[in-house]
Amino acid sequence: MSATVAARLLRWFDQHGRKDLPWQRRTGSANADAYRVWLSEVMLQQTQVGTVTGYFERFVTALPTLRDLAAASEDRVFALWSGLGYYRRARFLHQAAQICVARHDGELPTDFVALSALPGIGRSTAGAILAQAWGQRWPILDGNVKRVLARYHGVPGYPGQSAVERQLWQYAQAHTPAIRITDYTQAIMDLGATVCVRAQPRCAECPLTSDCVARRDHLTAQLPTRKPARVNPTRAIFMLVLRDRQQRVLLERRGTQGVWSGLWSLPEASDVDSAWRLAQHHAQIDDAQALDAFTHVFTHYRLHIEPLLFDHASSHPGVADNPHLHWYAADELRTIGMPAPVRRLLLQINDKASPSTAQ
Repeated sequence: MSATVAARLLRWFDQHGRKDLPWQRRTGSANADAYRVWLSEVMLQQTQVGTVTGYFERFVTALPTLRDLAAASEDRVFALWSGLGYYRRARFLHQAAQICVARHDGELPTDFVALSALPGIGRSTAGAILAQAWGQRWPILDGNVKRVLARYHGVPGYPGQSAVERQLWQYAQAHTPAIRITDYTQAIMDLGATVCVRAQPRCAECPLTSDCVARRDHLTAQLPTRKPARVNPTRAIFMLVLRDRQQRVLLERRGTQGVWSGLWSLPEASDVDSAWRLAQHHAQIDDAQALDAFTHVFTHYRLHIEPLLFDHASSHPGVADNPHLHWYAADELRTIGMPAPVRRLLLQINDKASPSTAQ
């Protein structure tokens, strides 16, 4: 069965697969190609190809090699990543590049154990890099592949559960062929991304439809089983927009833990009184203007943000001595790592427009 599945997928890929994505364009160097594959795989985690393409091209233009990435500052990496979300991916990418320079002669290791030991590179990502850059026979199991295999084999249960995931890994291993590994890896990802999609899959166009269990048993809407529903809580904060007479804004580098870790953001407070006390601690202020509130949605909760604009603020002397606080001019905001909703808010303030609700 596995050879039949692989053969059908490869025939389909030859006619319909995606072959000109930016990270598929070969450079002539397997090590350089591995860097591009790795970067694309990390960017594509929880992000669509249409969104990733522009970020990928901008990133490799600025940091074309693994050594360039390792040598870049964290702020530079975050600035290039800004807008993609899930910033821990960028931090792990940067850390892994530095480890590769220190321990692997500036290249990604070609050994599965060493590769998967790097920060942010799990089993599936390691397999994708080895398969697509060096043609090694390693299975992958990203979200698209899980959907294809769960439907084709009729595997019930949420794929995030260990028993279900273990079963899907067994199928992924069995179907991975001994030849054309790179094309097969791309083929099964493409099938899940373009044909075996979550809603309204195009089964008539699928090369596996003749013996797909979900298709046969009318289960395509039920498989793979969705994650058990949960109600995400809402957290409310005030963000302080302290702006001086030179139109510079005071930003604070967030700590290493929690959401937006390591990024430059606006100071936060839990209530109005705390917001005023914090603003007075950082600067001499006169009055505040309440701006339009908005909500930013994370995976596990919603963040309701009420911005307070303190215009014509004068910095207290101690701020200059704090490495985690800095006054940034408007033209510097695009050069630093900053949460996307904060960047949008500041750009809208600078354009003298009210901030809109974050999506």
